[in-house]
Amino acid sequence: MVKKVKLAVEHKFSLAVYAWGLITGVISGLAAAKVEYGWLLGVVLYLFVDRFVMAVVKELPADVPDGRAILKKAFWGWFMFWLYFVMLTYSATIHFIPRCYSNQSLLYRMVVSGNATVPCNVTPVG
Repeated sequence: MVKKVKLAVEHKFSLAVYAWGLITGVISGLAAAKVEYGWLLGVVLYLFVDRFVMAVVKELPADVPDGRAILKKAFWGWFMFWLYFVMLTYSATIHFIPRCYSNQSLLYRMVVSGNATVPCNVTPVG
């Protein structure tokens, strides 16, 4: 027996903004791995957040008076999801491997203690 969940308009709005941040973040991360300024593609795609939200939600919350206010209301939610998924996708695409360059760093101390398995080419001082 599956119970159907009814979401409030505000929650649908937020989920649509977060979904658009995820989509544009992955696209930006992949583009940035291929082209130097590929991450700017996500910034351009942000301008379409109002169309995406209206296609998904169909109605606006009470605190968003019209479609033009969607860009202002959605910015920070979209930005945080976009930034996270750009960095995640970019790092996974370029096969990022952290390296410690100082024996004073936390990463170096984790490698020396056996908690991390990344290469450290630092000669200990003292």
